[in-house]
Amino acid sequence: MTINPERQQFFMSRALAASKLALPHCLPNPPVGCVLVKNDQIVATGYTRQPGANHAEADALAQYPDSLALVSAFVTLEPCSFIGRTPSCAKALVAGNINTVYIAITDPDPRNNGLGSQLLRDAGITVYEGLLSLQVETFLAPYLSR
Repeated sequence: MTINPERQQFFMSRALAASKLALPHCLPNPPVGCVLVKNDQIVATGYTRQPGANHAEADALAQYPDSLALVSAFVTLEPCSFIGRTPSCAKALVAGNINTVYIAITDPDPRNNGLGSQLLRDAGITVYEGLLSLQVETFLAPYLSR
């Protein structure tokens, strides 16, 4: 299902607003936001919780118990591909069979840095990158490890 560009920007702006709710409790993790969209409506919103608790994607997924087959995720930062204190968000999206993922910016963490996006693509998920990247980068830059 294609989402028109104006709505894409709206949904990513909602993900950016959600990411701001993560502060300060998420630190030292970056404040990430995620919205799940189905039929042009937001069906779940998540953000990064305290260290060891859900990342934004897992937070949103926990609120949406239905099939993800027709759902798009809008995420401010590339989903993590690795297991740290929490499971891989990219793998959770794959396991849920999500349809499409819109990512504002690539995660510069050397453990990820494109690997989350690639994991999604390798699973056949459509991935779009760069949506509202300037606004998201401006907000997230102080919190990202490089």
